[in-house]
Parts: sequence; C-alpha cells; structure tokens
Amino acid sequence: MWQVLACGAVVFPGLFFVFSRLLPCVFRHWSDADVVLVSERLVSSIHAVMATTVGVIVVSSCAGDVINDRHWLATYFVIWYGVPYMTYDIFAMYLSHYYHFHVKGHEDYKQHSLRTIKSFVRREFLLVLHHIALLTILLPITLFYRKDQGDFFIGCLFLTELSTPFVSLGKILIQLGLQNCCLHKLNGCMVLFIFFLCRIALFPFMYWMYGRHYGIPLYNVPFHLPLTTNLGNSCILAPQVYWFLLLCRKGYRLYKRSRRPDLSPTAAGSDASKDD
Repeated sequence: MWQVLACGAVVFPGLFFVFSRLLPCVFRHWSDADVVLVSERLVSSIHAVMATTVGVIVVSSCAGDVINDRHWLATYFVIWYGVPYMTYDIFAMYLSHYYHFHVKGHEDYKQHSLRTIKSFVRREFLLVLHHIALLTILLPITLFYRKDQGDFFIGCLFLTELSTPFVSLGKILIQLGLQNCCLHKLNGCMVLFIFFLCRIALFPFMYWMYGRHYGIPLYNVPFHLPLTTNLGNSCILAPQVYWFLLLCRKGYRLYKRSRRPDLSPTAAGSDASKDD
C-alpha cells in the first residue's frame, strides 16, 4: 500500500514540474506567476477528471443499495490519490500566491519566509481550512468510521470535483487574453450551473437517496441521521454556498461591465483579471 501511496505522491508534483517546464517554452512572455498559476490549474483539472470518473463508477455501481453496496475505489482512491493531491495542492496554492506577489515586486516576497506563509494562510484561509478538513476529517471517516457502509455517498462527494476543470478553464482563458471570447462567456455559465449542481444540489440529492432507501420523506431525513453527520455535511456545504455566491457576484459584475458601452475590451479584460 505504501508503494501505491508513494506513487500518488509523485504523480501530482511530477505533473506540476513538467507543466512548469513546458509552459515557458511555449509562452515565452509569461512570468513565473503565470506559469505556476496555469500549471496548478492544469494539475487540478487532471485530478478533477480522475475523481469525477471514479465518482461516476462508484455511484453507478452502488445505486441499488446506497448503504451496503461496496466498490473498492471508494476507499482506495482516497488513499492512492486523494491524500497526496490535497497535500500537494496546499503547497501548489502557496507557490501560486508567492509568485503572484513576488512578480509584482512586494518587499515581503523577495524570498520564501514564515511571513509569506502566514500571508498565504490569511488570504486563503477558507481554502486551506477546506483542504485540512478533508485530510483530518473526511479521510478518517472514509477509512475507519464508516463500518464499510455508504460507498455511494463517498462516490457522490467525488462528483463535487466536476466543476474544477471549468473553473480552471476560465482562469486559463483569462491568462491567454481570451476573456472576451464566446468560449469564456459560455464557460462562465457552465461554471455557475455545474458548481450549483454538483456542489450544492448534490447534498439534498444524497439526503433524498438516503430517505428513499429507508422510506423516509426528505424533510425527515436530517432527524433520522446522527447530529455529527448533519454537522459534517453542513461544514462541507457552507463554503460551497459561499464560493457559489462569490461566483454569482463576479459573473454579475462582468455582465454589467459588458453592457457598458464606454468600456473598451482591453479594460474589460484587465478588470476581469483583477477579479480573478
């Protein structure tokens, strides 16, 4: 098992390293911050495709009996690739944060230090907390406290990654200067729709599937579940709602800018980049 875990720990940093070496050869005008940002987004998209694929397999295999049906990927994907990715991604997000300010010439970002780490944690507190919670809460539940039940719901949680490639594509299009193209606008609509579907509506769906299994109406399911389960779901759902509201607000601002006749395409693109 340790060999497989080590393999997962090599895959994502290895992909990041490869992208960070290839991208400057293609986009010679990009700064270090641009290269790190896009490399991080590409690796995130690859992991998201893997997780979504596993989620579809597990959910479709365990839909008959959502409590007792089992699929080996529900547990082993978390060990093989979930833990290594979440650990890697915290570091990759820090690098992206560091180079973003380093390229801008901030005095505190001339080199890595405890101050730059504290600044990263402060600015990206919710994302860091989200990753740490997955490692310290979801992982033990998946491996030790489920009593070999609920693989269906673990598969559903994998499906939350479906929105990641679309979010990443939006940032990459902005990086390529294509924020005014139809693809970027279409992708923005897809981000809102898929994010709502797989990160917010997914939770009522899981409650509904649980209630259907036991013959309980949806509104009574929370009272049938342990308090810790409801609290855990609320802790996962709350940041998703917050991020969805941020996406809606950003989309509304971009829509208003696109309706302003006095705003040039260049200025609109600059504003979109600042929002990102």
